[in-house]
Amino acid sequence: MIELTAIRRYTATDESAAMDVWSRASRIAHPFICGEGERARKMREVYLVHAENWVATSNGRVVALLGLLDAEIGGLFVAPEAQGKGVGRQLVAHAAALRGPLTLDVYEKNVEARHFYARMDFMEESRRVDDDYDEVMLKLVRPAPKNQD
Repeated sequence: MIELTAIRRYTATDESAAMDVWSRASRIAHPFICGEGERARKMREVYLVHAENWVATSNGRVVALLGLLDAEIGGLFVAPEAQGKGVGRQLVAHAAALRGPLTLDVYEKNVEARHFYARMDFMEESRRVDDDYDEVMLKLVRPAPKNQD
C-alpha cells in the first residue's frame, strides 16, 4: 500500500529516484515515443534543473515527480506501483494551491493521462502536432480552484 508521507521540493539528491520514476512511468504512458536516452538527457540537464520540481514520497521513497513552469505542469510522473492511489491528484492539488489556474500538454495517445486530467477538471483548449515526435498534443487548461481568491 502506498502511504503518501510528504510533498516537498525536489533536491539534487532526488535525481536518481526521480529519473527512475520518470523512466518507468514514461514507458507506460508513452510507448509510442522512441529515443529514451535523449529524453533522459533532457530530463536531467534541462527539466530537473530549470523547472520548479516537486516530489511525492512514501515511506521516505520518491514515488512521483511534478514539474512546474510558472502555471504550466511540464510533467507529472507517478511510479507504476503508486498509480491510482491519489498521489497524482495530490500533486495537482498542490500545484493548483501554488499557482491557481493551470495548463499542460498531453499526448492524445496517452488516454489514461487524459482521463486523469479530465477527472481533475482540465479541459481541452487546443491541439497541435509535436515537432519532435510527430504526435498530436492537447493543450489542457484548468481554472483556479473555486476556494481560492
